[in-house]
Amino acid sequence: MKRFLQLIRECLTDVRELMPWDLEERIQANPDLLILDVREPDEFAAMHIEGSINIPRGVLESACEWDYEETEPELVRARQREIVVVCRSGYRSALAAHSLQVLGYKDVTSLQTGLRGWKDYEQPLRDQHGEDVDLDDADDYFTPKLRDEQKRPADWQD
Repeated sequence: MKRFLQLIRECLTDVRELMPWDLEERIQANPDLLILDVREPDEFAAMHIEGSINIPRGVLESACEWDYEETEPELVRARQREIVVVCRSGYRSALAAHSLQVLGYKDVTSLQTGLRGWKDYEQPLRDQHGEDVDLDDADDYFTPKLRDEQKRPADWQD
């Protein structure tokens, strides 16, 4: 049985990653760059990179094809475009980038460190109304909030 981080590491053998400063350069160099945010809609509404599109990880594969309720025409047509996939930490984006490659997308990378790293690099984030998000407020958003029942029990055996 594989664990979550092991699955991520295996995907990263085939997926290229870039750092936030590299994404900043790619945005400047390629006006046709597609930034694909695979977080959930409420996460995207709270804060995202300006100009990115939101397709949740759970419907990504059907969003890549015609004739589904989740179809996203811009993504279906983007098989030859440069795509940078983003999420909160860089884990979901690695899985999503791997799926896109399997589905025939040619130029896909994942944002290592995710939006958390983008914020730490002091790059702007926008809310659902297109307004700037205060980066200090974003610190709270990016701080993990585990409930007690989500934590590994002391007596847990793998």
